[in-house]
Amino acid sequence: MLAVLRELEHKYKQEVVTIGVHSAKFAAEKEIINLRPAVRRLRIGHPVVNDKDFRVWQEYAVHSWPTLIFIDPVGRVIGKHEGGIPFAALGRLVEDMVRDFDARGMLNRAPLLFQQEIEPTFLYFPGKVLADSRSGRLFIADTGHHRIVIAGLDGRVQQVIGAGGPGYRDGSFATCSFDAPQGMALLGESLFVADTENHVVRRVDLRKGIVETIAGTSDQGRPRVRRGLARQVPLSSPWDLAVRRDTLYIAMAGFHQLWALDLVGETMSVFAGTGHEGIRDGSRERAWLAQPSGLTIEDERLYFADSESSAIRWVDLGPKAEAGTIVGLGLFDFGDVDGTGDAVLLQHPLGVAVLDGVLYVADTYNHKIKQVFPSTRETTTFAGSGVPGNQDGIGRAAGFHEPGGISAAEGRLYVADTDNHAIRVIDLTTGEVRTLEIRE
Repeated sequence: MLAVLRELEHKYKQEVVTIGVHSAKFAAEKEIINLRPAVRRLRIGHPVVNDKDFRVWQEYAVHSWPTLIFIDPVGRVIGKHEGGIPFAALGRLVEDMVRDFDARGMLNRAPLLFQQEIEPTFLYFPGKVLADSRSGRLFIADTGHHRIVIAGLDGRVQQVIGAGGPGYRDGSFATCSFDAPQGMALLGESLFVADTENHVVRRVDLRKGIVETIAGTSDQGRPRVRRGLARQVPLSSPWDLAVRRDTLYIAMAGFHQLWALDLVGETMSVFAGTGHEGIRDGSRERAWLAQPSGLTIEDERLYFADSESSAIRWVDLGPKAEAGTIVGLGLFDFGDVDGTGDAVLLQHPLGVAVLDGVLYVADTYNHKIKQVFPSTRETTTFAGSGVPGNQDGIGRAAGFHEPGGISAAEGRLYVADTDNHAIRVIDLTTGEVRTLEIRE
């Protein structure tokens, strides 16, 4: 709904005031220390109320996310809409209200000005990171700056892809534009990018210096179409990517599904998930997923972070075609509990990487990096104190703030420490966490 609200606020900047009410599901989302950067990260230009005790939710008889409450110029509730709504429909509704209240002389067009806080950092809310040991390169989704940064594993910047600022344009590295890019996958000299808020997948030709769209229409889709030509299928919030041979797997967070893109035939289809939000294992076609946001592949398994259910799950890439759960119980089962099997609780993990049969998880809302062992279903904290912070150190002495992406290379983990605007490096042997200096 944020994209719809931005369009509404732009068209009716003198007639409509938007007030966001943040009634949080997850415990971490209730804390101001986490909410403030989220407002900046999501480019929210209106004031936001932290309704951490659900008082506003109850007073306005809200039952679901999102809900729109319409209030007239004298403070009376005149309408309510539950669920998403496209701008065309919302715009018609608001246009009728504006016309009515204008005719009655009730509108006050005095400007209300809100200024969003901006931190002048080289990286701004980096969402994902991809380390490639073969070429010694580090690919960073500089999400808040709407660009891709390529550096060496030592942090020295080699290239910047994207003109800066949100947009949607194919072309050269200097002229192309993205809108909040997230996950990436590398195949040879082709870097694939989940261009999340443009609802497309892009291919970056690292040799030619060209960016092109290979999937999506740039319109946000609905989970009705299940296959088609890649450039003709509308996508919804592609969040992460993983590639195996000629197939690109897409964590389609907005559809609660995984999709597969045939890079040769240029077609795509649903790979796993019915589109129903929740946890249900079994055949991948009948499985329920919940906002998958992180992908990694080892052997014949695709592992994914199923964020809204705080789960780590897998899908068979072979003929078994099954889906299973390692950690996670349901949409409202979350916390910070290490252990084995169903005793384990995570809180909205966004990233996952695999190395030698061990999963490393960016347990985002717990501000930790966890180890998950698929064979035993054991989970342990590998790094992070659990308190939002920005501290180098050994293991649990280190501090992260909502890490969102993770990748492994040359005996180290590279972490996109999103709310710290930083890339952190963890030595897998010593557990030492340090901040990577990004040098231009």
